[in-house]
Amino acid sequence: MAAAELRVRMLAFQRRSEEITARHRLTPQRYLLLLLLRASEAEGNELAIGSLIEPLQMSQSSVTRLVQGATRAGLVERHVDPDDRRRQHLALTGEGRRRFEGAFLELGPDRLALESALSKRQKSPLPAAR
Repeated sequence: MAAAELRVRMLAFQRRSEEITARHRLTPQRYLLLLLLRASEAEGNELAIGSLIEPLQMSQSSVTRLVQGATRAGLVERHVDPDDRRRQHLALTGEGRRRFEGAFLELGPDRLALESALSKRQKSPLPAAR
């Protein structure tokens, strides 16, 4: 069944993500933070801590702690918003970019396998409940 295969592939992807991010000296949460920052950067946008609450599914205080840890680790830097000095924008440092890109590239085949499972799932819905 496609739903079971999808779930198995999601678990495999999560496990591989943990292994690969650890090799690049990242936690899965820090990797996700860097991924969001890199995606935002690619779109020409800047992110602030408040805009990370929903995608990370964390409270404001948890996101703040995550960003503080990534900043201390030299992965993320903060820039004061010139229009609102109370607000800070986040950006990857060179080290953050290097570690993120290494993990992202290494996860490529696993991402493709998960995408394949997702496309199969879309073509094969679950049978109706009885």
